[in-house]
Amino acid sequence: MTIKEAQQAVDEWINTTGIRYFNELTNTAILMEEVGEVARIMARKYGEQSFKKSDESVNLPDEMADVLFVLICLANQTGIDLTEALEKNMAKKSIRDADRHKNNEKLK
Repeated sequence: MTIKEAQQAVDEWINTTGIRYFNELTNTAILMEEVGEVARIMARKYGEQSFKKSDESVNLPDEMADVLFVLICLANQTGIDLTEALEKNMAKKSIRDADRHKNNEKLK
């Protein structure tokens, strides 16, 4: 699935199953909540925190997909073509960071 296809699929789902988009502020809050769920899993799986009994059924891919879903909702609501935005962002990074990481002693 391309990013464009994902944006179309989310829009179709929202307008049928989801009835309508939550407003932008609500979706921003939901996005932060979903990112927090990913952070919690990362802290327990790759960081120093241990899993709780209630964490046994965590599903990192599903939580990351939740983040992507809500981000796509926000892009759709605000008229952002994520394919175009990502292409421009990658071009910006490629110019700005052409030598930055190669010259970073911390990465060697």
